Formats: sequence, C-alpha cells, structure tokens
Amino acid sequence: MIEIKELTKRYEDGVLALDHVSYTIQPGEIFCLLGANGAGKTTTVNILLDFIQPTEGQASINGHDCTKFPLEAKKYVSYVSENVQLYGMFTARQNLRFFAELGGKKKLTNQILDDAMRSVGLPEKALTMRLKHFSKGMRQKLGIAIALIKDPPAIIMDEPTSGLDPKSAKEFLDQLDKLREQGKAILMTTHDIFRAKMIADRVGIMKQGRLVAMRERANFKHADLEEIYMQEMQADSA
Repeated sequence: MIEIKELTKRYEDGVLALDHVSYTIQPGEIFCLLGANGAGKTTTVNILLDFIQPTEGQASINGHDCTKFPLEAKKYVSYVSENVQLYGMFTARQNLRFFAELGGKKKLTNQILDDAMRSVGLPEKALTMRLKHFSKGMRQKLGIAIALIKDPPAIIMDEPTSGLDPKSAKEFLDQLDKLREQGKAILMTTHDIFRAKMIADRVGIMKQGRLVAMRERANFKHADLEEIYMQEMQADSA
C-alpha cells in the first residue's frame, strides 16, 4: 500500500537526508519509524505527500507514484502532522466539516461529525467550541478525526502523540488498533519508543538518512526496544 524504493534525497546544500531507503507497508500494518531529529523521517513523509521531490528512487501509495501522480496518490492517504494547523475562529465541528468536504465527503450530518470527534476522545463540550480555546492535545485529536473521516486506505502520522497526556495517548493507541483491524496501512514517525513498542507491527530505525535496522514485532514485543534502538545506533556508528 505504501512503498518506498531506493528513496534518496540530497538537498541543495549537499546534505544527504535520505540514502537509498526501501520498505513496504502492507494493509493492516502499523509501521513506526524511529530516529533522532535529522534522521530522515520527516523528509520521507514530505516526499510521500509531494511537498518535496526525491533526488532518486520512488515513493508510491496504492500503486501511484507520489511524485509523478501526486493527486492520484493523495486520494488514498490522510496525514496527521505534529502541529495540526486548523482555523482558530471555527468550531471543532466546522473545522471537521470543512476538511471533510475538501476530501470529498459532502453533506455529512452533525451526528456523523460529532461521532468522529467522540471516537478520538474529544469531550462533548469541545464539539462546538472554537479552536482558539483548544489545548495542543485537543487540536491533535481533532487532526486525527479529520484524517479518519476521509476513510483512506493509508494514513501517515508525523509525531502524532506529541502533546497528548497519558489518557489521550492511550485512547489514540486504541484508535490505531481499530484502524489496523480495518486494514489501514499506517506509517507513524515517532520519538516515543514506549508507545511504538505497544502498537507497532514493525519498527524501522533511521540514522543520518539510512535505515540502519528493521525489527518485526516478535523481535521486540518482550524486549527492551530502547536498548535495541541504542545498540543499533551504536553499532552503526562503529
């Protein structure tokens, strides 16, 4: 569903942000991409969303090249960013309706919109509250609701648990479980090793633009994923 083939990005200043990275995320799979700032995680996301162009290689969603056919590729994916950009003077419901209609979901009832927001843990009082009064965690939940209401086969999330309190993060992981059961292919970049261990089917570890390790759930479910991460990073540096 999400396919990365020999993806490479060298910026104009000579920095090699991605170095021939390859992996595939299948329907019903949650793939967590770990790495420090500058490892290449966000560059990968930006190429998948056609925000930037790769130097070499290919990124595709549902068989559509994200660079050559970006509009087709975007039909099959939703995106949740670390800092969700929404309209402060709109209510939560108005924001959700606006972005749903941009995604082709017309004439949704208030009940459908409100149920989508409840499903990600927004409290009842927030459904008609203006976004300027939302906390970062509440904005993040609404961003997730916006991604879900499009009902795409693939979802890309860039640091989605940033700003979430423990209760909200638990609700978020429960939502991810449901999406996996629905057959969604999910790419999630994160620094949150603890939650990656809880939810991921596979974990990829990046350093300086390279994918230095890939681990299946069976390899980290009963292990210390932080220790695995540090060992891989140190081994790569040796």
